[in-house]
Formats: sequence, C-alpha cells, structure tokens
Amino acid sequence: MIAIGGCGDEFDGRERPAPITLQASVTPRAVTVAPASIGAGPIELVVRNLTPASLQVTLRSEALSAGTAPLQQSTGPINPGDTGALSAELVQGTYRITTSPATTTPARIRVGPQRSSAPDQLLQP
Repeated sequence: MIAIGGCGDEFDGRERPAPITLQASVTPRAVTVAPASIGAGPIELVVRNLTPASLQVTLRSEALSAGTAPLQQSTGPINPGDTGALSAELVQGTYRITTSPATTTPARIRVGPQRSSAPDQLLQP
C-alpha cells in the first residue's frame, strides 16, 4: 500500500495568501503602523518599543463582518529599545493596536477584502 501526503496550498478551501509584515513603533506619544491599510490574510506584526518603559502590545478587532469571531492577541513584555512580534489571521474589518500600560494613542489597521493567493511564490508557510 502506498500513501501519498503533502502540504496543501489550500486555506479554508482557497489558496493561502502571502503573509505581510506590518512594522509598528511605540513612542511616548503614539503607536504607528505601516502599512495601515491591507487586504485580509495572514500578518506578522513586528513592534519596536521606543519608550523608556517596558510595555505589552495588543492587536484587537474593532469592527468585523457579521458572523466573524473577534480577535485579540498580545505580545509578551517588550523592553525599551527592543522588539516584539505576533502573528494573526486578519479578516475584513478594523483593528486597533494598543499598549499596556495605556500611555500612548493607539494605531488603527483597516483590512479590506482577501489578498490574492501565493501558490507560485517560493518559501511560503
């Protein structure tokens, strides 16, 4: 008997979109993120702490399409001058990036329709 297995390129019945890395910075005044508007799909949020205090960053959904489960994910503590990261699957809607302690103005990410798939790109997860 021969069994054939493999990793599919399917993601909920669709081909998986390429992950996007979002860069965020936390200053004593505000959280900034780039890009702030993307298509739905997997992301990695990389956060740089430019404040004099250790903090935690949370990515939280604000307004999503009907029937979509809310999202809330946080980094571990990020020391001054260090970076932290988290990965998430974003659906269409609006998300907020906040800090704890809440000493800065949050950033927003607007997520549009699903990004195109990446079946012909090398080294995709």
